[in-house]
Amino acid sequence: MRSRTAIWFETKLRYEKMQEDGSMKKVTESYTVDALSFTEAENSITEEVKSYISGEYEVTDIKKASYKEVFFSDAAADDKWYKAKLQFITIDEKTEKEKRTNNYFLVQADSFQRAVRYIDEVMGKTMITYSIAQLTETMLMDVFEHTVKSSEPAEEKPGYEQ
Repeated sequence: MRSRTAIWFETKLRYEKMQEDGSMKKVTESYTVDALSFTEAENSITEEVKSYISGEYEVTDIKKASYKEVFFSDAAADDKWYKAKLQFITIDEKTEKEKRTNNYFLVQADSFQRAVRYIDEVMGKTMITYSIAQLTETMLMDVFEHTVKSSEPAEEKPGYEQ
């Protein structure tokens, strides 16, 4: 289990998808991408899916995600995405009252129970007191992280000899 903090955008993509019976059907699928702007998010999702989709497709929606951190699983069976609303609990020193702050996360897991286990695994390593206020399965197909393309090796330039 690893986590990644970034600016995430939820995108929707509309295209014709081949069904199990061989027929074509227009579908809209949701994906999340790591990007710095709406333009970069559109470019990222286009790059990521172009090798999987044949024919025409259209990005129909892009919005900033409410979560800043995603918990990624390495288990092949973890193919669902859950949106978690955690409440961080602190005590106000002046009033001595409990204060709850909502924070949102995206968790990759194969079940509700495993998503809870992963949240506890990651958050257990912190000193934050929290409670899981809400956990819902999303319709996300996949999450794509920003990757830096390695460029060609720099050509060696002759140095000055002394």
